[in-house]
Formats: sequence, structure tokens, C-alpha cells
Amino acid sequence: GLSQYSSDPCTEWDLSAYSTRDQVLEAVRNLRYKGGNTFTGLALTHVLEQNLKPDAGARLEAEKLVILLTDGKSQDDANLAAQTLKNLGIEIFAIGVKNADEAELKQVASEPLELTVYNVLDFPLLSSLVGRLTRVLCTRIKEKSNKENADIPVNTGPQLSPTDLKISAVTSKSMHLTWSPPLRPPKKYRIVYYPSKGGIPKEVVLDGAVSSLRLSNLTSHTEYLVSVFPIYDTVVGDGLRGVTSTLPLSSPRSLRVSELSHNSIRLSWKAVQGATQYLVLCSAAPNGAED
Repeated sequence: GLSQYSSDPCTEWDLSAYSTRDQVLEAVRNLRYKGGNTFTGLALTHVLEQNLKPDAGARLEAEKLVILLTDGKSQDDANLAAQTLKNLGIEIFAIGVKNADEAELKQVASEPLELTVYNVLDFPLLSSLVGRLTRVLCTRIKEKSNKENADIPVNTGPQLSPTDLKISAVTSKSMHLTWSPPLRPPKKYRIVYYPSKGGIPKEVVLDGAVSSLRLSNLTSHTEYLVSVFPIYDTVVGDGLRGVTSTLPLSSPRSLRVSELSHNSIRLSWKAVQGATQYLVLCSAAPNGAED
């Protein structure tokens, strides 16, 4: 599977899209380069939420590997997103080109860094990494597969996945989430939320016995994407997703004008709940209009 990213990650094709080597190589040849910013943290979150799920072709029993290719320093917190993936048993290989930040590559990548971090001066030099990287990837997969727990179920279904995400009590700065827990209670829940038009993902980790959460300090009049993932000792269940917009800030009402004089007026209005200040703008009426 492959995704490109700038300020808005985009899935080019899922794990289940092609079944032969020739099909994948043809897709790579037809790939159009996506320019733009470098929001690596947002991209890693996109990979977790979109590309490593069963409906995108990810098999629960298969090892999960992410190869990050970047030519610049991230403009958001790549380390936090990478740590989330690594905590879930997903291995990250980081490849830097040109202006990549080597310190950041080492933060993002999995241990041991001598096997998972690569850096070259220009794009044509990437070809020099292919042989070694291929051998390392195949060896790592075999090593991890040998340690695989045979008791992990192949099909999660309702056994490991929560259902029925409900978003309520939405205000301009908060919302309340509830969901029905899976048949097998998870160890923890991980809740990720961020503005749909791009923004730094934030996350909350809850105890597996809890199935509700209030999100606060949100931005008003903004559409948010919300995901709830159940986390077990050896696997992550399928997540729940929802989309909801916070309310706009309330407006002042019942504006009244009184005590007019040749150079002053008095204004009054009904107080707005939650407002800490008011901005009053005054200008002369345009020519021909009544003052």
C-alpha cells in the first residue's frame, strides 16, 4: 500500500489493491508526485487510521511495517504519532533524502536504528538502498513472525471491536463521546481527534473499562474527525470513526441604541454566555443612507 502526504495525506492504493509485483511496479510508474508541506505526524496517523485496517486489506495475523520516505523536517509532531504506531507493535523504517532531519528520523524509527534509519543526499541515490533494505525487511518479518502468538484470532468481529459511536452535547468548544464496548473488554482505548481540513492530531488514552469521553478545548465552528481504537496486549481491534462539527460562537442579540446626542450614542445588548470581551465597531453610514 502507498500514501503520499503534504498537509493532507492521500491514499494512492491500499494493501488489497494489487496482487502481483508487476501491478505494483506499474502503479509506481504511474504515480504523480504530490508537492507541498511536510506534516509527517498527520501522515503517520493517516496510515494507522486508514491504511492498516482490515477494510484496507490489512490482515490481523500479518506483521505491520511502515516505510517513511521524507525529504524535510516535519512541521508537526512526528514523534508522538510514531510512538503510537510503535506502541501498537508496528515497525517503522525511516528514509531521509536531501533536507531530511536525521535526528527526527532516529526519533521516528523503531529500534535498532542501525537497521531502520537511512539517509541519502539525493533521490537517485535511493537505488543504492534497495538491496540492503529488502534483506533487512524480510529478515525482520521472519523474526517477528516466529514470535507471533498463535492464540491471536484471525477475525476480530464484535469480539474485539467496539460499536455504536455516538457524539452528543456538542458545543462550540466541546463534545461528548460514548460507544458500546466489544464482547472482550480491551486493555485500553486510544481516541484520536483532529480538524478534517488539517491540523495536529491529538489523542487521549483511556482505561478499557471506560466507554465515554468528553473532548474539550476544541475550536469553534470546525469539523472534527474522531476515531476510537481498542488496544489489547497483542493486537488492536478495528476502530470506530465519526465526524461532527462544533457549534459557532453565540452572537449578541437585542442590540438597542439610546441616549443619542450630536457626538455620542449608547448601545446595549443581551449578554452572551461564555464571552469574555466584546468588540464594537462603528462607522458612518454611506452617502445617501439614513444615519
